Amino acid sequence: MGERVPTVYLLVGLTGAGKTTYARRVLEPGGVVRLAVDEVVFARYGRYGVDYPASEYFAIEAPVVAELRGQLGELVAAGRDVVWDHGLWPRGDREALKAVVEATGGRWRLLYFPVGRGELLRRLAERNRRGGANALPVTAADLDDFIGRFEVPVGEGEEIVGPEWFGGEGLASGRGVS
Repeated sequence: MGERVPTVYLLVGLTGAGKTTYARRVLEPGGVVRLAVDEVVFARYGRYGVDYPASEYFAIEAPVVAELRGQLGELVAAGRDVVWDHGLWPRGDREALKAVVEATGGRWRLLYFPVGRGELLRRLAERNRRGGANALPVTAADLDDFIGRFEVPVGEGEEIVGPEWFGGEGLASGRGVS
């Protein structure tokens, strides 16, 4: 028997797709460490578009991503399973994190949460009423902008996480794992 290889779950999906809910309900209870960019940004700077201008988000987010990427490498090197709870919209971001995982001795699973625009709008309206770290106030126009910038993972070893996981069924289908 070889040494256990830590797994890093890279969550991919638009705002409101269910990434954080999945991480909290499915992965964290099993001991997986969750690294959540939006929650660190919220803890340090407050609410997007409320406590700081939305136009400053990417400048604020970049050092948090770099910091958590360093923590990711340390956790994997220490043998811990980790979930990266952030959208990973551009393919280049996904590839960069895969490289960190592999360089530190882990294996990655790219979990993609495809959710249609109408359902995203419904979820976001509900979430926006709650407030908090994961409740970025997102308008329909914002969502359309997000959709336009999102690169759907295809041929990247992605696994589709469908709506049935809410009922405890887990992954809808697998299309490869590193």
